[in-house]
Amino acid sequence: MQYGFTAIGVIAWGYSATVWTSARIYQEHNSRLFDQELKLKNRAAIPRVAAVPKAGGLVGRLEIPRIGVSVMVVEGAERHDLERAVGHVPGTALPGQLGNVAIAGHRDTYFRSLAAIRLGDTISVSTLTGSYRYRVTATSIVSPGDAAVLYPTGRDTLTLLSCYPFYYVGAAPRRFIVRGVQVPPEDLVRQNISASRFHRQ
Repeated sequence: MQYGFTAIGVIAWGYSATVWTSARIYQEHNSRLFDQELKLKNRAAIPRVAAVPKAGGLVGRLEIPRIGVSVMVVEGAERHDLERAVGHVPGTALPGQLGNVAIAGHRDTYFRSLAAIRLGDTISVSTLTGSYRYRVTATSIVSPGDAAVLYPTGRDTLTLLSCYPFYYVGAAPRRFIVRGVQVPPEDLVRQNISASRFHRQ
């Protein structure tokens, strides 16, 4: 019996290591491709028209600088999508569109750092059609069946979803929600001017 449990443990560890390695390779490869394509678009001054990505296709990159999150976003929130990236929830707005952009991620991989998120933190989502910044305005804990977090909110919103508690063993019973509102471009300009003045003093 002891050997059986040991064998199961070794198999489970091997599977986890394989998934983690595959995800890391995917992230590094697609991050480089995304940066290259973004540079090409900028140099060619190609009109930026948002397109709905294919299932599993690359949407862009999500970053939360204060807590060290930088992860590629794919279209879809199925298990195979979230094993390699975080996933845009189909049926919700895409970055740059009016509405509620919902992105899901695993609590034990890319979204584990959400445990340290704070009100006022900045979240950026970069796509080939533009970059968008959001300011965290609320966090909440809801039941898995609470679909209201995906509904439109009346303003441009970003919603991050992950299982909760973060260190729960087994299938987590709740969902952790981060809600942010898009920062208007004019606010970003004012922030940059204020920051440059501060550094010159």
